[in-house]
Amino acid sequence: FGMLNRVFSHFDELAEHHGLEKIKTIGDSYMVAGGLDSSLEDPCGAVARLAVDMRDWLAGEGARGPNPIRVRIGIGTGPIIAGVVGKKKFIYDLWGDTVNLASRITGEGAPGAIQCDSTTYSLLAGRFNFDPPHVVPLKGKGTVVVYRLNNAISSDDPKPQPEATMATGTQG
Repeated sequence: FGMLNRVFSHFDELAEHHGLEKIKTIGDSYMVAGGLDSSLEDPCGAVARLAVDMRDWLAGEGARGPNPIRVRIGIGTGPIIAGVVGKKKFIYDLWGDTVNLASRITGEGAPGAIQCDSTTYSLLAGRFNFDPPHVVPLKGKGTVVVYRLNNAISSDDPKPQPEATMATGTQG
């Protein structure tokens, strides 16, 4: 518990630094979103920078012990549904194809990988370095083209993005 709390507490600080909204944690998964309102000029870029910061912190300063944590991250960009459901223990949550896609490409990534869908790639290309695209089979989706994000090319100028961007991560 202590290790997970330390990691997620740092992720909370990073999400806040990038102006992103932590949605929830479930087990060792952490969900964050950008672009739920109009406060961010570049939610897709902010989520990508957060993903790189999370991965790099765990590989460097956040690494402890003989078996450092290597996170898998999936980023999807597109429309979502957000709200609170139920009558007890209310929780704000997100649903939709974008959320499902981000979650599924997370699971297809190698430890230390940041996997992005085609929409995310098209919004970040030229500002971030990516490996060549590869095709992965996803439950309920068929084959999907994904791109592995490596890092930012340089300080990127925010560009307005019309849709919400989701990231899910899980320890690998």
